[in-house]
Amino acid sequence: MTSTAATKAILPADIPNTPYRWARGVRAGRWLFATGQCGTDYVHGMAPEVLQAGHPFDGPSKEHREARRIFANIDEVLKAGGSSAGDVVRIDQYYTAARVVDAYHQTRRQFFNGRIPPSTSNLHRRFARAQQSMEVQVMAAVPEPGFAVTHEAKAGTYKIHASSGYSPALSVGDFRFVPGQTAEARDEAELPIDPEARRPHGLWKSTAILLETDFIVQKKLKPTLEAVNAGLDTVVKAQVYLRDQEDLPGFRQAWAKHFPVQPATTIIATETPGFIQSELRIEINTIALARDGATKKQVIAPVPPLFSGATTAIRAGDLLLISGLMAVRDGALVAGAKVDPTQPFYAVPAKAELKEILRQADAICAAAGTSLKNAVRIQQFHSDLADLPATLEAWSEALDGGPLPLSPIEVPWLPVPGARLEVDLWVYCPN
Repeated sequence: MTSTAATKAILPADIPNTPYRWARGVRAGRWLFATGQCGTDYVHGMAPEVLQAGHPFDGPSKEHREARRIFANIDEVLKAGGSSAGDVVRIDQYYTAARVVDAYHQTRRQFFNGRIPPSTSNLHRRFARAQQSMEVQVMAAVPEPGFAVTHEAKAGTYKIHASSGYSPALSVGDFRFVPGQTAEARDEAELPIDPEARRPHGLWKSTAILLETDFIVQKKLKPTLEAVNAGLDTVVKAQVYLRDQEDLPGFRQAWAKHFPVQPATTIIATETPGFIQSELRIEINTIALARDGATKKQVIAPVPPLFSGATTAIRAGDLLLISGLMAVRDGALVAGAKVDPTQPFYAVPAKAELKEILRQADAICAAAGTSLKNAVRIQQFHSDLADLPATLEAWSEALDGGPLPLSPIEVPWLPVPGARLEVDLWVYCPN
């Protein structure tokens, strides 16, 4: 097990009113991560030029100003980490309202000069800064011989609308990145949901989540992966964005059918509506490996997964990709996660949950030959962001006071009722 970090924090910044620090970026060998990017100047909450408090409606909209600050921040991290806009392999965007997306897209097109990497966009409840309406996660390559980005323009199985304009797939080394896929109709004349994914009229003719999941996997993911020399069996990581909590069992049923050995999978709640078409229930993005590449996937399972039949984690070369972690042991939330109603002020449930999550993460990292100190991307999903301060202390202690590559997001529900936290954790494996 690696006892010291093999990563480098890029442009660390103080977290206001705390003794802790953000990692604006993390360099990990040939990878660069920029997690939790938003329209801040890292001194105030939102940057003063974003809010323009004295004259907020003068000039470009607040959404345009926010997006411009986000991409200015991203550009700083990319340059400081030895990468560039052209080397970004994946970008994930979260918004609090659909009305801000167009301004963001306009700014994004300019930043990437029309060559946008695989992208995922959906709606979420709340971010950590007042008046914040966007949060962005970026993953980039640091180019070296044999490790250069290729946009796979011919891999798509459907037309991507010009307003989004992202690549249908991207290759770098042995890795294949596919953007968020939904059951949106492939033919714009048949919107919103593709005819093959629509539930027939009637009260009990199939189940909508089964139809949408099957359609995404069979009609969008599978052919796209095969077009870039990958396949369902080479998928190592999936993020699954789900609108309705009651759709969890149906999704899991469909997912297991397509993946006998499942990729590391994290299920993340969205708002309602949550996607580009308000009727949609689910969106899935993936990372896969090339079939003929030297990098192979290795299942890591020192602790049970959150869901029966799932995979705890997968190591793919220099990346350890972990399924969503929650404070569940023996089929239930750990005792410390529950408030004693007779003495409710003598516990910090969120901290207890995170300590259990960190216990699991430590075991997974050790089994993969790495350390939690090599965390490169931490997405932390909260039932209430008021719990964030308690978690900062636990994370800082776990990372020996190192800067945190953290993105905290408030969501309407979590996969285990009564829980306060879910963590999607990515870790670098230096050996």
